[in-house]
Amino acid sequence: MKKLFLIFTFISAFAYSQTVFSTLDKKRIALGEPNVYKIRIQNLGGKDVVSAPKNELLPFHFEEINDSISKKPDSYERTIEFAVFQEGTFKIPAFDVKIGEEIFHTVPYEVEVVNTAQKGDEISDIMKNKEVALSMRDYWEVYKWYVLGFLILLAAIFIIWQLVRYGRRRKSASVVMTNQTLKDLDALKKKGFMESGDYRSFYVELIDISRNFLTQQYHIPANVLLTDDLVNYMKQNQTISEENEKVIEDIFLRGDMVKFAKTFPDQTAMQKDFDDIIALVKRSSNDLEFEKLRKDV
Repeated sequence: MKKLFLIFTFISAFAYSQTVFSTLDKKRIALGEPNVYKIRIQNLGGKDVVSAPKNELLPFHFEEINDSISKKPDSYERTIEFAVFQEGTFKIPAFDVKIGEEIFHTVPYEVEVVNTAQKGDEISDIMKNKEVALSMRDYWEVYKWYVLGFLILLAAIFIIWQLVRYGRRRKSASVVMTNQTLKDLDALKKKGFMESGDYRSFYVELIDISRNFLTQQYHIPANVLLTDDLVNYMKQNQTISEENEKVIEDIFLRGDMVKFAKTFPDQTAMQKDFDDIIALVKRSSNDLEFEKLRKDV
């Protein structure tokens, strides 16, 4: 009686315990031939089953075509259709399957993959190529970065060309203005105001030439500002060097005093002021170069 009880207990435990099966349809397949690997669990009793994520169970060489899972309260089945595209013998290892809190292991397999093609055989694709009509939107998605890159390159080339052109034009304009002012000063000298002692006419023309030069060369409103306002503007603007500022301030203030008969410069003083203005005009290119560098920084 005791023996019958033990046998009954063993059969009952086996009948109600989880059973994990794994099967492989073919152990020898051709290159690219589909094969099926299955994992089955019976007597699940509503427990959860945890295994590798979908499409990530088989090793590297196995190309998974389809991975489907069917789960019922008392059973679980996972079917994986795969193919191998390399000759050789490849292993399907034993996988861990967690049922509830217990870990079970599947049976490992080896799959032999052979190349069944013979010389001269016609090779056909597994799937036929499909022709897909592309719209303008599709072409844009494919080539948009090339188009945008090309447009950016064109924009960069245009900006560089404009900067070079502007720099040359500005430099050329400053040279032209310098030469023109030197010609105007030479014409003033030939009028002989210094030799004749006509200091009033001399300073009127010298300051007019200087104001026009400052306006055109430095782009400051020297032709509309009074002397004091002009001096303050130059000090705040800092476009002109301190040396040139001092020359302009001294000569323009002296010109105002001559205009209102508050001073009477001799030929030596007039010649010095004339020479200082010529030196200022020639030095102006240094001021412009410094201003350009300061803006670049």
